[in-house]
Amino acid sequence: MSPEEQVQEDLMRLEAYRSQLSASLQQHQMLTGSRAEHDRARESLEGVDQAPPDAELILPLGGETFVRGAVDRSAPVLIGVGSGVVVEMERPKVVELLAQRLVKIDDAIRELEGQMNTLDERIQLLSQRLESATRNPSSGDVGGD
Repeated sequence: MSPEEQVQEDLMRLEAYRSQLSASLQQHQMLTGSRAEHDRARESLEGVDQAPPDAELILPLGGETFVRGAVDRSAPVLIGVGSGVVVEMERPKVVELLAQRLVKIDDAIRELEGQMNTLDERIQLLSQRLESATRNPSSGDVGGD
């Protein structure tokens, strides 16, 4: 393969790595948002359980809209289980399920961060190699990946 062909191949690989990294960053943002949402739900359930029995709560409806109300602590909790399906579960089971989800989300975030670090390292190495090849095109020092 000629040095020019190697540079073209490296440029295409660099663009692919950057696209993968961009997609991974979007996934990371989604996972981080999901983690925050699950953590808020867990904290809210714990807060409701710790509030005095006659406490009036402000319940968020979304869109910065709230209602005042009280929560029946003996009532089951509604929780989404995927594909738009919502089920009723007892409060302790919901807290346990949320904790399990948080562990899975944290694992996925760690794995994704490892992949992102690997991609970033590859991007840095390839960028350095391309920079070296364009500074000194006659050396043929474009090496393999």
